[in-house]
Amino acid sequence: MSFFKKYNGSTHASHVRLERTVWTLIYGGLLALVLGYFTETTQGADASGLYAVGSIALAMGLVAFYLRARQRDK
Repeated sequence: MSFFKKYNGSTHASHVRLERTVWTLIYGGLLALVLGYFTETTQGADASGLYAVGSIALAMGLVAFYLRARQRDK
């Protein structure tokens, strides 16, 4: 008996695509937010653009994460 359950992922093609999109949006949004933080002192306009893009990508990723969690595998 193992501590963690083994997750082999979904076999449904659209669910796999959605899972990949979710994590790409979440990690991409977080990366954009971090880049915006570090460029804030030198390039203010670029930092605000990175903040906006990162926030939108992160929000879309979290919404997609919620929607994927509500779906059932067939």
